[in-house]
Amino acid sequence: MCGFAGFTGFADNQALAALANQCQAHRGPDNQSVWSDDYIALAHQRLSIIDLSERSNQPFHKGDYAIIFNGEIYNYQELQVQLQKDKQVNFITTGDTEVALEMFVQYGLKSLDQLIGMFAFAIYNKKTRELVLARDHFGIKPLFYTKIGSGLAFSSELKTLVKLPGFDKTIEPKALVSALNYSWVSGNQSMFRNCFKLPPGHYMLYHPDQRMEIVRYYDLQPVKNPAYQSEEAIIADIKSTVEASIARHMVADVPVSSFLSGGLDSSLISVLAKKSNPNLSTYTISTTSRDKQVEKMPDDEKYAQELANQFGFDHNVIEITPDIIRMLPDMVRTLDEPIGDPAAINTYIICKAARDKGVKVLLSGMGADEIFFGYRRQKATLLSMRFNQLPGFVRTAGKFTASLLPVKIGGKGFRFGRWAKRFFSLVSLPPSQTYMRSYSYYSPDQLRELVKPGYQEAIPALLKEHDELFNAKFKGDLVNQMCNTDLSMFMLGLNLTYTDRASMAASVEVRVPFIDKIVIEKAMQIPGEYKIYKKEPKYILKKVAESFLPKSIIYRPKAAFGAPIRSWISKDLRGMVDELLSKEVIEKRGILNFGAVKKLIEDDRRGVEDNAYQIYQLITLELWFREFLDN
Repeated sequence: MCGFAGFTGFADNQALAALANQCQAHRGPDNQSVWSDDYIALAHQRLSIIDLSERSNQPFHKGDYAIIFNGEIYNYQELQVQLQKDKQVNFITTGDTEVALEMFVQYGLKSLDQLIGMFAFAIYNKKTRELVLARDHFGIKPLFYTKIGSGLAFSSELKTLVKLPGFDKTIEPKALVSALNYSWVSGNQSMFRNCFKLPPGHYMLYHPDQRMEIVRYYDLQPVKNPAYQSEEAIIADIKSTVEASIARHMVADVPVSSFLSGGLDSSLISVLAKKSNPNLSTYTISTTSRDKQVEKMPDDEKYAQELANQFGFDHNVIEITPDIIRMLPDMVRTLDEPIGDPAAINTYIICKAARDKGVKVLLSGMGADEIFFGYRRQKATLLSMRFNQLPGFVRTAGKFTASLLPVKIGGKGFRFGRWAKRFFSLVSLPPSQTYMRSYSYYSPDQLRELVKPGYQEAIPALLKEHDELFNAKFKGDLVNQMCNTDLSMFMLGLNLTYTDRASMAASVEVRVPFIDKIVIEKAMQIPGEYKIYKKEPKYILKKVAESFLPKSIIYRPKAAFGAPIRSWISKDLRGMVDELLSKEVIEKRGILNFGAVKKLIEDDRRGVEDNAYQIYQLITLELWFREFLDN
């Protein structure tokens, strides 16, 4: 896990590369290096995980090629044996970077689909001056790029490119509307008009004459598995596949540790990881009793501690308190984009605590909910389809009753009120729109009320993007349509993005065994009827887990990996809300309508609507403006 950047066509490529190393030093504290010729400069920041010796420092050179690489190739040892046997390749390191380079040299771009892991890299041919950029199958590792005049710049983080002379800071309207609607930037656009993300499963060819080609090398396809003719066959195959993935993700020359929330996904990973590392250390977030009361949050740390006691983990509990809100401006800078999810703070705190104990690698259960159907919104969408079949008077009565329910009573959270209001905002819509609303902060009409006319024009494009993605694959299987949409929207735009930035800010690598090419392909072959079976979501993974975990963990209530944002918004962040979302600030910025912002705040404070996350995203957005536009 590292960071990199490259510059060609600028007045001083080498100086820009040196600046990139300073800007992204947190991604690779073990070594920062620059290499350049008269055409290009390559910068690399190394976090040493595999082959800790200096010979694996980057930019790494061999023959006519130079590579800068971020990530891990978990099957690199098998590929190395293949290269030695079939191509008689001699290796000068024991790391995966050289394997990735040799796979490209020997097999060309077809080699990308043989790599199992998370990666972004650039390979430069010194003779032909051809440049190849590539990103892993599902976008675990980031790669931004921009063209400025005759120059091309690319990097692991957006903040590096923003520093370039001549960088265009024009806001892309669709990206801004996306950030408001979802709390992340969807698609391959960044917040800036002329800066982009290389899509997952794609590579870029950049030629010396400045021609740019972007090509898809991988696309997940619906495939029926002939072996999946029974529940037992599916469970057996998924069990062996998950076990193999977790074993692969333990490959490292440093100790590997694990997140442990006490929920199904992280618990399963931790228990199986302990087979490879008997001294496994685990890390859990806890919240104050006051915040739990307002938020009505499950007591995650209790379940995590029970599991740690049973399996003998070296367990660590880190409490987050309202003081952590002082980190918010720094976190906005860290995340590159206005991502309004406080889970990023949790991730940073855990990673920082682990790093302080010498940990460089943590395993995460991310991805399991997306591919095995574990989110409440997924189940709610199915319920809304059934609800729409009820008589009209029943639907009308339900909506009216929900509209009268409070979301807070006496300062304490009323979870049923929140859920009822959310559920009835989904009904009476087509499946694609229902699912979009399940994780959107606003309806299209509310978005139009919130933003100025210059940004309203982007709303139809946002709706079209989601509708096309939702209906592109798995037609006739609503469950897998939702899972596939989550892979490309929620997981990519939110979870993977904040996890990469927050963990790397603490110089820690987070590995995601469920977001593994083989695991995802197998999981997406499971018919939807088995993913939620006998009213039990995540049915197959839960049956797999019965071989390893107590049922009290497997079938406990689901908890989100979040922070007590409702408590913070109503108490500790109240002053920040009033300052950052004042009439003066909103009107000077000229993007939002103050009347709509004021109503969000007032309704939340009166307890008639649950707008805490919308408000948190709005203050995140204003802090982002100050960091990336004003500074």
